[in-house]
Amino acid sequence: MADPLLWLASGLGLGLSPWAAGTLGSLLGLPLAWWLLGRRWRVQLAVTALLLVAAVPVCHLAEAQLGGKDDGRIVLDEIVAFPVAVLGQAAARQPWAMAGAFVVYRGFDATKPPPVNGVETVPGGLGIVLDDTLAAAMTWLVMAAGLGLWRRRQASS
Repeated sequence: MADPLLWLASGLGLGLSPWAAGTLGSLLGLPLAWWLLGRRWRVQLAVTALLLVAAVPVCHLAEAQLGGKDDGRIVLDEIVAFPVAVLGQAAARQPWAMAGAFVVYRGFDATKPPPVNGVETVPGGLGIVLDDTLAAAMTWLVMAAGLGLWRRRQASS
């Protein structure tokens, strides 16, 4: 893939995998999320928002070049949306918590439960990024609840 835009949109080529391209591409979101969690809350939020906004036109142009609605080779959306799943949750830097967030996120992204399936109808790059961002936001809720229960259990031990 010689086109730099498509190379970026495909997660440096991970999205070209014939097997589980979305999951493989999402793996690049793990170090990004881990790195962001080491920053102050405002920095996490600003960088994540900037990456999501920047991904919209990249995904839009890649979709136009590849010729398909939310083409499976486009995984930049999964990469930049994953940090939303753990935003501000410092405990998610623990490997078990990050792995849990990844599994839940991939589950929501792959199955597209309501309301994720509803925003998938938004056209172009915005729709491509929006459904993954919503799946990550739903994961954030699961993680916040799970980590809260874990902290409560730790405190009572």
